[in-house]
Amino acid sequence: MLGISVYLQERIEEEKIRRYYVAGFRSLFTSLHIPEEDASAYRTKLQLLGSIASSLDMELIADISTASMEKLNLDWNSAETVLDWGLTGLRIDYGIEDDVIIRLSQKMKVALNASTLTKEQLERLIEAGLRTTHTEVWHNFYPRPETGLSLSDFLAKNLLFQTHGLKVQAFIPGDRNLRGPLYQGLPTLEQHRMYGTFAAFTELKAYNVDKILIGDPDVTDEALMQLKDSTKTITLRAQPYGELAEAHHLLEKGTHNRPDRARDVIRSEESRMSGMFHDVEVKPFNCIERNEGSITIDNDLYMRYKGEIQITRRNLPQDNKVNVIGQIVPEDVPLLNYIEGSEHFRVIWV
Repeated sequence: MLGISVYLQERIEEEKIRRYYVAGFRSLFTSLHIPEEDASAYRTKLQLLGSIASSLDMELIADISTASMEKLNLDWNSAETVLDWGLTGLRIDYGIEDDVIIRLSQKMKVALNASTLTKEQLERLIEAGLRTTHTEVWHNFYPRPETGLSLSDFLAKNLLFQTHGLKVQAFIPGDRNLRGPLYQGLPTLEQHRMYGTFAAFTELKAYNVDKILIGDPDVTDEALMQLKDSTKTITLRAQPYGELAEAHHLLEKGTHNRPDRARDVIRSEESRMSGMFHDVEVKPFNCIERNEGSITIDNDLYMRYKGEIQITRRNLPQDNKVNVIGQIVPEDVPLLNYIEGSEHFRVIWV
């Protein structure tokens, strides 16, 4: 499941939420760290957000603490009141008693904090009656660079939680209107801080993460298109070299990697099979060093390979028989690892 974050410090925009709903998003997350002077305004905003979520049949999970409960004139004995406001669950932080967590899991979705949940506590909760079908484990996002999780620790925790029958959630960064005060993205994994939103999503999906939410408030139209189309193709953003020609248009339309997956390059199956370059002259042009993510076409000097379009998976040397016609943007280069044999992919030129 895909989701977005909506922060109550900002204006609640139903049109913006609907934009994501149309793209296939079905989860909303908000944080209830409420300033003392704004408690009543936050309650009103939360209820508005809940009304929008209910109208779209989207889940709404709120990160809440005991202090936030008090500011909303609630306590853990009356926490289920938030269901009447359109929320579907609560993300519960460290320090809440086991019996409260178990009771809430019988009435709503409960998200436990992956960073503080231990194997011993989890097994104790399950043994005491935790309703695992209503319970998920959510990772944090990390605003400060260098503080995100390592991949090895992340996978080890996920294995523990999923082995016990719980779904796992993680955050990926947005690529527009990043959240302050640092504006450095809000990923769970540190390595995703420099990834594009779709590249981070694709990697988490490959690691069998059940629910993926964008931590930052927004993404560009290009990133949203990538996410929307993710069930049928891998969309890569790239910069063209020279004027757009037939090779560029073929990639824009979409093509398949050959079924026999090459080590060094992604090979467009249609570029040669279609015969579109058979009677066309492909003169040597921009025969430069091929960095990882270079988009190339074999020129006339490659004889029967003329017209084959490739994307390099690693750095390759300059070759007079190969024209470099574009470059995948750095944020999308990690996606090259996930284009398997026979996989469909396309390029949008930016």
